[in-house]
Amino acid sequence: MSAVKGPTTGRFATSRLSSVSFGFGDDEVGGYNELRDAKVEKRVMMRFLHVEDDAGKELPLKVQSIDLMKDKSGENRMKHRTHLYQNDNFIIRRGQTFQMWITLSRPFDAHTDMLYLHLKTGPVPSVGKGTYVIVPLVENLKGNCWEAAVVEKDDKRIKLSVNSPATAIIGRYQFIVETTSPNGPSFSTYDHTNDIYMLFNPWSKDDTVYLDDEEERQEYVLNDVGRIYYGNEYQIGARTWNYGQFDSGILTACLYILEKSRTPNYGWGNPVNVVRIISAMVNSPNDSGVLAGNWSGNYTGGKSPTAWNGSIEILKQYYASKGSPVKYGQCWVFGGVTTTVMRCLGIPTRTVTNFRSAHDTDVSLTTDVYVDENMEPLNNLNHDSIWNFHVWNDCWMARPDLPDGNGGWQAVDSTPQEESNGIYCCGPAPLTAIRSGQVYLKYDCPFVFAEVNSDKIYWQRNANGTYRKIYSENSVVGCNISTKAVGSDERNDITHMYKHPEGSEQERMAVETACRFGSKAHAYASPTAEDISVKVVLEGEGPKIGSDAVLCIKLYNSSSEKRNVSLYIQVAAMYYTGVHKATIHKDHIDVDLKPKKETIIQLTLPYDLYKDQLVDQAALMLTLSGRVKETQQVLATQFSFRLRTPDIIIKPTRRAVVGRKMEVEISFTNPLPDVLKDVVFNVEGIGLQSAHKKIYREIGSHATITFTEEFTPTLAGTKKLVATLDCSQLTQVHGVGDIIVEA
Repeated sequence: MSAVKGPTTGRFATSRLSSVSFGFGDDEVGGYNELRDAKVEKRVMMRFLHVEDDAGKELPLKVQSIDLMKDKSGENRMKHRTHLYQNDNFIIRRGQTFQMWITLSRPFDAHTDMLYLHLKTGPVPSVGKGTYVIVPLVENLKGNCWEAAVVEKDDKRIKLSVNSPATAIIGRYQFIVETTSPNGPSFSTYDHTNDIYMLFNPWSKDDTVYLDDEEERQEYVLNDVGRIYYGNEYQIGARTWNYGQFDSGILTACLYILEKSRTPNYGWGNPVNVVRIISAMVNSPNDSGVLAGNWSGNYTGGKSPTAWNGSIEILKQYYASKGSPVKYGQCWVFGGVTTTVMRCLGIPTRTVTNFRSAHDTDVSLTTDVYVDENMEPLNNLNHDSIWNFHVWNDCWMARPDLPDGNGGWQAVDSTPQEESNGIYCCGPAPLTAIRSGQVYLKYDCPFVFAEVNSDKIYWQRNANGTYRKIYSENSVVGCNISTKAVGSDERNDITHMYKHPEGSEQERMAVETACRFGSKAHAYASPTAEDISVKVVLEGEGPKIGSDAVLCIKLYNSSSEKRNVSLYIQVAAMYYTGVHKATIHKDHIDVDLKPKKETIIQLTLPYDLYKDQLVDQAALMLTLSGRVKETQQVLATQFSFRLRTPDIIIKPTRRAVVGRKMEVEISFTNPLPDVLKDVVFNVEGIGLQSAHKKIYREIGSHATITFTEEFTPTLAGTKKLVATLDCSQLTQVHGVGDIIVEA
């Protein structure tokens, strides 16, 4: 018998998780009778049999080389769908067989020799916790467990077929081969270049992230470029985002995020745990995560959120800085980075935009607006808000921890809004539970439900200081919930997956079911009769920035009698999150409404009135409140809109071929009657060129500028070159050009 010790130095010994301690118990695994202490000393009972050379000496069995066949075009990576990763590492998916060749010092004798594979992950590997795996040789593979079998021999070479379970912990494993010959010493062979990178496997039916549609797997796991939607429900804008999950160094950065989270890695086999970790680590408040959020409009010391083209630069900067948060992000940046990390690790994920997204701050599951006796907003009480849009993610997985029927898409939000169990994270919340109002299920279903389906309730202060419900709007939250369509750049409306049709009996039942668990369940009383309705519409696609903005207020009198309405009008510049920045227009008018007629009021906002008040997204909000004199009916609504910005135009000027220089022409027209100053264009494209800047000190009023970018494509296929403009006077300007690169 001989005692063998595994390596105690290397990258795992200096992991940032080293402060986490794990218990370690004795186990009997694969022919081992004893496992002792954290160094995993092993004693193996061997048969007594002499193998001798011509001089009568024993020949030890040693490993001379290991070939994991990890080339990107090799058998393993092609079958495991990891050939797209621009890494030379051995990257595989759990729950699937992989192959390797091992060259020994002499031919292997299965009757007398012993060979074991050891896989260790984390700072203190433990057999009991699944972070230390000992893989024995078996005659026949059974599947869905750790096992290996010799499937081919060639003199001193043996080919092994190795299985892993579909519940294996993901992450980076040290791979060690131990050999023992009869009555001879044991030898352990370790080479860090043979580390194994284990990912989730949506192609394996036994994996909880299994997705049975190949087109959806191609989109939600393998697509490295996507679309993120913004604006409002009437003016939906789209921008291209480079996820870049296969780019060189991104997998290393994603695993670093998990390691830096200081969560026990024995929980990394469960995608529920992993998405909660990522949701928390993509933002920075609790744990110095990837992105620092900033909604102030002042981005000194960092990069404006609208200037990012994708996740690659962010994740590489975070890893290079050893965990210093990257400045700055807002919801679409948090969502884009989350999609990159999830897809990189093998979890099917899509980026989702919810228009008119509510932020409930008091767990009432309603969006509350407080006004005084004169219908003026009480800003000190109005903490709830409705964002013009909010971006989060859906991740696909089974939920064996919940009642049947709650698997599938789960909402996950990395933007830091409210704490979940003391940490800024959100989800995974099952879409089926949100749709039916089952907000008592984990995780964070009440918050997500309020975002997509809360009623907006107006409360008026009484003379004695109490408040009474005066009006409610039941269909103003959660509109046009959008994600990129599978296999195309079209927008896919998935509102029906989050909620029943507005106003339907099922939708009202879901709201009342949910609100029974909220803090204002008493708000649901019998509705009062109403015969005056109000709505606001935009002309065409809405006003362009730099021009006067025109809105139409439509009042309809459904009664057979004349009505008079006292109407209060207020227009404010807003952050897209629904936070008030400045009031730019107020008015009070009396309107006579004829029976069974619609009355239209046109409201015009001159450019000079709003130009100095705009912030990111060029968002404005019209607030209408009033009372019908004859019936005392209360009218109240809020209408968000944005000023449209121009696109950056990208046109290739010559044929695109891998390895050959090419040029594209990029042009932009200033929509403002003012000079733009300190303009920065950010240009990048996966397989085309890394992030690059072009700076203009000034762009004149209504002037058009054109410049040329030269680069050498490195990957064939249809690629996207993305450009954004960063300027304090103009935000959310971007463009994309399709470049067809020939091999």
